[in-house]
Amino acid sequence: MRPPLAVLCSLAVLLLSGCGYNQIQVNDEQVNSAWSEVLNQYQRRSDLIPNLVATVQGYAAHENEVLTQVTTARANVAGIKATPELINDEAAFAKFQQAQSELGGALSRLLVVAENYPNLKADASFRDLQAQLEGTENRITVARNRYIKSVQEYNISVRTFPNNLTALAMGWKPKANFSVDNEKALATPPRVQFVAPAATPAPAN
Repeated sequence: MRPPLAVLCSLAVLLLSGCGYNQIQVNDEQVNSAWSEVLNQYQRRSDLIPNLVATVQGYAAHENEVLTQVTTARANVAGIKATPELINDEAAFAKFQQAQSELGGALSRLLVVAENYPNLKADASFRDLQAQLEGTENRITVARNRYIKSVQEYNISVRTFPNNLTALAMGWKPKANFSVDNEKALATPPRVQFVAPAATPAPAN
């Protein structure tokens, strides 16, 4: 006599739970959610760049090298397809991370150049863009840290026994994570705080 279907289903659920299948699925969804937020914040930063470059160019058109570096770095980032599958490809993920790092460096150099132009720093549009960029860099840091934690939990779940047997059978592998030479530097968003230009003293009578 065959066991009832309900009994077979119950046994299947117990087996899947015991081998970590369900937990791996939960961790995988958390990674995907965290990755989506990372991409959202990077896209937010990318969207700010054209207006930022245009504003700086209005006051410092001859700073061609720095302006070109930012534009080129943004184009390099846009040329990488940041799909959900990217986090399963370590080489592609490293390329994505390098492109974002280069863009961040180019932006930092642009902001340093802007310090030499008091009229630019006093421009309302520029100061608004500066505030938006600063907030976005902070959100990138938060989103990236959440992703790092989610990937760590997922990778542990597919490497530890008995979950690793399930992962091996299903073809699930550890996911790529952010890695830097200087973690302290990564955790600190680029400083984009500007000092208002000093007021011009009134002429003596």
